[in-house]
Amino acid sequence: MRLGIYGGTFDPPHLGHLTALKAAVRELELERVLVIPTFIPPHKEQAAGMASCEDRLKMTELCFGDAPGAGIWDGEIKRGGRSYTIDTVTEIKKLYPDSEIVLLMGTDMYVTLEAWREFERLLGLVTCGVFIRNSGEEDTVRTHELRLREMYGAKTEIIPNDPVEISSTELRELLPKRQGREFLRDEVYEYIVNKGLFGVKADFDWLRCKAYDMLNERRIRHVAGCEAEAVKLAKAWGCDVELAREAAILHDITKKLDLEGQLNLCSEYGIIIDEIERSELKLLHSKTGAYVAKDRFNVCGEVFNAILWHTTGREDMSLLDKVIYLADYIEPTRDFEGVKSLRAKCYEDLDGALCLGLEMSIADMEQYGVRPHERTANALNWLRKGEHYDNTERDG
Repeated sequence: MRLGIYGGTFDPPHLGHLTALKAAVRELELERVLVIPTFIPPHKEQAAGMASCEDRLKMTELCFGDAPGAGIWDGEIKRGGRSYTIDTVTEIKKLYPDSEIVLLMGTDMYVTLEAWREFERLLGLVTCGVFIRNSGEEDTVRTHELRLREMYGAKTEIIPNDPVEISSTELRELLPKRQGREFLRDEVYEYIVNKGLFGVKADFDWLRCKAYDMLNERRIRHVAGCEAEAVKLAKAWGCDVELAREAAILHDITKKLDLEGQLNLCSEYGIIIDEIERSELKLLHSKTGAYVAKDRFNVCGEVFNAILWHTTGREDMSLLDKVIYLADYIEPTRDFEGVKSLRAKCYEDLDGALCLGLEMSIADMEQYGVRPHERTANALNWLRKGEHYDNTERDG
């Protein structure tokens, strides 16, 4: 059996890694490739904010797990210490004694082989499979191949590869800017977002796709309108536009669930609810939505709170809380008596609009025989006392 060994830090593993593996399988007719996340690479400085071994192993499984011929080997992580290739090859040779081992590497690694630990013994155990991207690299490899063969009897095979032009280092810089998703498998990207790795901030198109999958068609139109309105309000009042967009996209993600589903989520997340909330579906979705947003999308505390209080409001509301509460109330698909005047007021006097919105909400619930939650009344009283954001701080 021709057995490939493909090692790396995979922090994170990306489509460039996957493309290279597929090229190796195809060009060298490998029957199997062991993908091996390193524990501590001997030739690299550890990056600041490097993912844990457990996270890198899981991302590697998500990236390569279903690739033809690929298998994940965690021997270096289990062994611990610095991950010297000679130790790994020796161990794998014992596991697969009848296999021809092909050690996969880039040109930069190939030309430094003589600096590796026990490189002569290593070259006697493996065939070097070297990825090349262009004719210049091929010339370099051919020259080096000749010398290694003459001096050490080394065997080398070239792997033409049309690379994805990205590195893990570049990805770690892009992810906090809501960029780089296109270089990752969706399963890997979702894991990174879920775990909050590398300071990631979720790509908005991806976030919408995930949120909309949790909604019915009518609710999607509402959420899209809420997002647009939240962005306008955020810009008008100097609120963080990205946080407003994120909170608006996610604010109704559990709205589709019935009362039993909502209560099950409360039990799962240990959410404390009162008697009014226990029987009122409309009140529960804001709480469960906040916890699901934190669990699945790793939202920050400000976004968590804005989702949590977007239905009832609360005392001491932040600027983001106010923006999301009002955007939800006045977004373009809303059509009720007084909505036009409320919309206009939102861009003239934010706290005055919030007072009006809370009053309208209380009146609406009382009209239908629904007991308003005390948080709504408390929010209204807090605003009326003037212990709130000063609208004179409005930006532009």
